[in-house]
Amino acid sequence: MKNKIASGQSTICSAACKEPRGAAMAPLISAVFIAFVAMGMALPALPLHIHERLGLTSLVVGLVVGSQFIAAIVFRVCAGRTADGRGPKCAMIVGLLVAAAGGLVYLASLCVTGTPGLSAAILLAGRALIGVAESFIIVGAQSWGLAMLGTRNTSKVLAWVGSALFCAFAAGAPLGSALYTHYGFAGVAIATTALSLVTLAFIAPLKRLNPEQRARSGVLKVMAAVWLPGLGSALSSLGFGALTAFSALLFVARGWPSWTAFSTFALAFIVTRVSISHVADRLGGAKVALVCVLIEAAGLSVIEFSRGLPLALAGAALTGLGYSLVYPALGVEAVRRAPADSRGLAMGAYTAFLDVALGFGTPALGLLANSFGLGSAFLASAVAALCAAPIAAAMLRASTRAPGLHTALNTR
Repeated sequence: MKNKIASGQSTICSAACKEPRGAAMAPLISAVFIAFVAMGMALPALPLHIHERLGLTSLVVGLVVGSQFIAAIVFRVCAGRTADGRGPKCAMIVGLLVAAAGGLVYLASLCVTGTPGLSAAILLAGRALIGVAESFIIVGAQSWGLAMLGTRNTSKVLAWVGSALFCAFAAGAPLGSALYTHYGFAGVAIATTALSLVTLAFIAPLKRLNPEQRARSGVLKVMAAVWLPGLGSALSSLGFGALTAFSALLFVARGWPSWTAFSTFALAFIVTRVSISHVADRLGGAKVALVCVLIEAAGLSVIEFSRGLPLALAGAALTGLGYSLVYPALGVEAVRRAPADSRGLAMGAYTAFLDVALGFGTPALGLLANSFGLGSAFLASAVAALCAAPIAAAMLRASTRAPGLHTALNTR
């Protein structure tokens, strides 16, 4: 009977759980890291290529870069369906092949640089393919990790996968800059394709997880289950958007080193995720999210109102500490509410809220900063984080009223 209750888990889960958790997840985390290094290399090179080689405006840069976010949002549901229906390994392989194709499209755009508009349009298509790839890879990795370690470790899985992604972008940016400096955009394009294909070497030997062949929950049912934690995650993510887009400008305006804010934020973010990523699994996602959004809001407010560098850096550290656990903590709530047969789709839908926040919320903060000053972007982000607090509190009240539900769902 117990085996039937655990029918949602495949044989890979049983094998993986006998290994140390880090060992079970290591190939998967390595694959995510290398894949996102490949996809992140173009971020510093694209604006320079479009400005210097094609001679086009910042608007075109925004359109090309933004196409990734739009494509990622559109294909989250498809990625989730693939992970649920054909298995997370299939989803990740599809994502890696699409990423490799994106690099080839980058390369194709260099054949028509004499027609800048056409070259930029091809670049836009290539970046959109990278957005599609990102959806399949991240949803596949999250679903696979949950199958390996079980939903009791949801926070840890999401934190580990997210940390690999975060570190990959940090490593990919200088690598992309170096490639662009020495080999031009062609070097970035070739490396994007090559690294995406190399990542398949980490995925191919892993055992395939064969999902049960049964009817899957509809998109609307899954969205109804995850929209509340998704909304909370989106509101808290505006602070991350403010840090990435406006912290350098704010610090320079105040006479401080431009890089210090984001570096401090990133250090606090990574240290927190590495050291205490498991707390939401033990204490409950809603409880951890409630505390963390308040810490994040406090940190963003300190950045706005500080008039000295040490205090501003303390605010950046608080922001990184708080934000680091919000996504995995609310992810615990999303998985808890989602139907067991559609956890891949649930992860895709939940992550789409983050895409929307960063893709549309960050430009909105930019408009606010233009009208009321750079500090207003941080103050508005703090208010948004505070608005996530009652959402977490509502989920906490619901979980305390039905504590048995949490246990039952997490043992599936």
